[in-house]
Amino acid sequence: MKQALSRLSSRMATMFSMVFKVAERQADHKKLTHHIVELNKKQSSIEIINEVALCLKDILNYRLFAFVVKKENGVDIWLDPRMYKKSLEDIILKDFCIENRESLNYLNHTFHPDEQEEKFNLSDLIFYELKEENCYSRIYMLPQEQMYSYHDEVVTLILQGCSSALSRQAKIENLKSAAVIDPLTGCYNRREFENQLKRNIAGASRHKNDLSVFMFDLDHFKTINDTYGHLAGDKVLQEVVLLVQKNMRTGDILARYGGEEFIAILPATNKAKAMELADRLRIKISNKQVVHNDDTIKVTASFGVSELDRCADMTKIIQDADTMLYRAKLNGRNTVMPGVIKIVSNKESERRKKHSI
Repeated sequence: MKQALSRLSSRMATMFSMVFKVAERQADHKKLTHHIVELNKKQSSIEIINEVALCLKDILNYRLFAFVVKKENGVDIWLDPRMYKKSLEDIILKDFCIENRESLNYLNHTFHPDEQEEKFNLSDLIFYELKEENCYSRIYMLPQEQMYSYHDEVVTLILQGCSSALSRQAKIENLKSAAVIDPLTGCYNRREFENQLKRNIAGASRHKNDLSVFMFDLDHFKTINDTYGHLAGDKVLQEVVLLVQKNMRTGDILARYGGEEFIAILPATNKAKAMELADRLRIKISNKQVVHNDDTIKVTASFGVSELDRCADMTKIIQDADTMLYRAKLNGRNTVMPGVIKIVSNKESERRKKHSI
């Protein structure tokens, strides 16, 4: 009798377990359908990845989730939770053959050096690959819930939807970039510069903020092309732009104005500060060495600086910068106009007088 009851109890448990699994599977597929519908509404890569994270959190209640997208110069990473950054980074660097941690760009976090981090056991880490014609990604995950066979189907379906959405978004972003980005240097083109300047002038006028512009031109650039060839000239332009962008603030805007001539918008910056920045950039450019084949190429630049006046005239601020650039050329090149004037305090001035006596 006891054995019969035990067998009956075991069968009932198995039956209830099967019923529960069927109900759970149906519920998970309902959640999946909802997230795929939402996925197709998203209009940016970050929104798409965030929806995938929500879906997998909803169904698998992951302990760790990371979405890694390969880029030209590194990878973009969406990470949750942030405390596992260090352990995961070691895996990403190895899987994507990256040597420099600075090539890792986090989409949803800004980290601080003294931030606490935790290690995790890598033995349970699973990953999935997404491959499209213009997009390669990897998903890393530590599921909290027990993984059933149908969970692979769920993950595969959401990732297929994600892959298509990311590929579509990448094409849209590439089309947008093609319209506003100079293909050689990667900075804005002249048309987009004018759009950006209009918006910045409107903002500066509305909030009564400073706004400055500097224009610079590479000195004797034709000689570089004639001596080393146009490919060398292109490399000089690319490396100078990278140098300038690296030493500007995030909100500053750099554009190729034409040929070897570039122009920058400096929001919330008066003329004195703009001249100081221009002079720092001039020095860095003059110290730069561009290596092309067996040649080492040196280059200098001349800068012209202008400031937005009360009339908030877009044409005038560009013309003023162009005039100052022309004066810098007449002044011997490799210089900034108006010239940078260092102002010293009265105490410093008195100290210098005594020292000279």
